[in-house]
Amino acid sequence: MNQSLTNKQILLAIGGGIAAYKSADLIRRLKERGADVRVVMSQSAKEFITPLTLQALSGYPVASDLLDTAAEAAMGHIELARWADLVLVAPATANLIARINAGMADELITTTCLATESPVAICPAMNQQMYRNQATQDNIKNLSERGLTIWGPDSGSQACGEVGPGRMQEPLEIAMQVEQFFAPKLLSGRSLLLTAGPTREAIDPVRYISNHSSGKMGFALAKAAADMGANVTLVSGPVNLPTPTGVNRVDVESTDDMLNAVMAQVDAHDIFIGCAAVADYRVADIATDKIKKSATEMQLSLVRNPDILASVASHTPRPFTVGFAAETQDVARYAKDKLIRKKLDMIAANDVSSPELGFNADSNALKVIWEKGEQDLPATDKLTLATQLLTLIAKRIDNA
Repeated sequence: MNQSLTNKQILLAIGGGIAAYKSADLIRRLKERGADVRVVMSQSAKEFITPLTLQALSGYPVASDLLDTAAEAAMGHIELARWADLVLVAPATANLIARINAGMADELITTTCLATESPVAICPAMNQQMYRNQATQDNIKNLSERGLTIWGPDSGSQACGEVGPGRMQEPLEIAMQVEQFFAPKLLSGRSLLLTAGPTREAIDPVRYISNHSSGKMGFALAKAAADMGANVTLVSGPVNLPTPTGVNRVDVESTDDMLNAVMAQVDAHDIFIGCAAVADYRVADIATDKIKKSATEMQLSLVRNPDILASVASHTPRPFTVGFAAETQDVARYAKDKLIRKKLDMIAANDVSSPELGFNADSNALKVIWEKGEQDLPATDKLTLATQLLTLIAKRIDNA
């Protein structure tokens, strides 16, 4: 059983929103990882889930009253603030976020956030228009700049029937982020440059050549690396993914664009991971106007694109260089050949022929190969897999 949060004390602060129903599962997810969980909740949160349910799951009485006579005999809010290794506000409504940002101490949750010296993580949950409102955006930005951690929100259908950003992240995802938060900072002091997503090679002003890469693996690596203490620069092709917190993102379109962006940054980084699905070829002559449909057939002349991974591996000074090999057959053989041919320090090979793994999927599996060894990383979610790969990279660098 995963006991990654053993001896960690999590104070779960539950705001008064419909997403409060998820807090029961969140407690279970944290406790099954070994965490000790106590709960504070707002008065309005009691309208959505009962304190008795949360007490039964956490194993502790639930606190909700700032002026509870019994609790205040021992300065209850101060005791809770000092007890926590992490204060996790989930769900954090627009109102609760605004009051925490204002430094208010008008009820138990805001007072605890104000009194704690421990880190505070905020999981926004609200109507999509409330989330988009500039006041909410300013409040979240201010809290982030003060050092509070913001997880989410997700986007999708909401209880009100609308669709958009504002859904609280799922309990499993939050629990995994708590794990990452407490994970050893194996990359502290390191600077990591990585590429993600596809590239697009123009045919004419409206058409292009590309591939199925979603960028999810690269973005998971960027997030995990930042969580592990690295200074991260992410060079991304066209994807529809939010930038992970604390990551510097550079957006590009073509392979040439990506190469230029990478080589402009490479000297400032000591690790490079080429996770992007870079187009091997581009159109020799890009049409300046839209090509009209006329002939039955059309031929395109293609020329080879520059090799970003090989360019980085041959650069001086040379970062620790890791490549990806997306294959549909003979995965290990092709990956080993690529490792040697491009003079890489490590390569992570994945079989993209399975619809459950690789491109566009939320899970993946990797065979990681280096000069004198290899290790299989079994199928799991991409964030967990990213952490496992980065842990291997950190160990290889330390043993070099």
